[in-house]
Amino acid sequence: MNRRKSLANYLGIKKSEVEKSVYGENVFDADGAEYLVLTDDEADESAAEYIKDSLWAFNASFLSGYTGLDECIFKALQDKCEDANDAFLSLVESNGGIDGLIEDAISADGRGHFLSGYDGNESENGEYFIYRTS
Repeated sequence: MNRRKSLANYLGIKKSEVEKSVYGENVFDADGAEYLVLTDDEADESAAEYIKDSLWAFNASFLSGYTGLDECIFKALQDKCEDANDAFLSLVESNGGIDGLIEDAISADGRGHFLSGYDGNESENGEYFIYRTS
C-alpha cells in the first residue's frame, strides 16, 4: 500500500481526495488538513532530527535529569532560544549523549509529540505512521 492510499484508508476517504502537499516529500493534504505519512524508520529519523534541532526548547529539568548538570545552566541558555541550540547539543553530547536523550524523550512523550504539530498524536495504518500537522 502506498502513502496516499494508507492516508485515505485512515481517513475513510477516496485516494483521489488525497493530494501531495508542496511542503514536503511525505506531506499530503486531505480532508481539510495536512498530514505527514512516514514509515517506522522515517518517523524515528524525523523525530530524532526534530529533537536535535529543538533542544533549546526542552524542559530544563528534563535536560538536567538526563545530563546530571544543574538545571540553572539550561535555564540560563534558554533565554537565547534557538541561537543556543548548539550549546545545548554540546552539553548533552558531553553528558550522556544525544541518542540516549532522544530515546528518553520519545519514550516519555511519543513520536507524535514531536511530529504532529496539530494534536501530538501518532496513528498507524498498515506500514505507515500518520501525523496531522495542521
